[in-house]
Amino acid sequence: MGYTFPSEDWLNALCEVLNGDAQYADVAKSWEGDILCVIEPDSSGDGGSTGFYLDLWHGKCRGVEVRPVDGSPPKARFVLRAQRAQFLKVVTGQLDPMQAMVTRRLRVDGDMAYMLRNVPVVLDFVRCARKVEIAG
Repeated sequence: MGYTFPSEDWLNALCEVLNGDAQYADVAKSWEGDILCVIEPDSSGDGGSTGFYLDLWHGKCRGVEVRPVDGSPPKARFVLRAQRAQFLKVVTGQLDPMQAMVTRRLRVDGDMAYMLRNVPVVLDFVRCARKVEIAG
């Protein structure tokens, strides 16, 4: 069964996968940081920004939610920004997340040095995300 990306159902399924994956729990045991992903309008300018939030702490997903993105500054340790197509490529394994960050297809607001020191966590997070089927 596939889920609409990004939806509350997709996020809840991802949270379940992360919390049930022993490898992720081990690799991310020292990770401390929540993430807000901001999905920007595509190049046609259609639609506004939307976002989804992941509370990740020591190898566990403590919570998720779809968040509207308004004019107020996002509150999360890391804010990732990209168009929906770029996020989809990352979470489906078509685009390496570190390559996406380095080439600015996925922009990072936050401590990039921390992110780079934790490449295995980032890669294992994406491995888990690939387990959640996306509809369409």
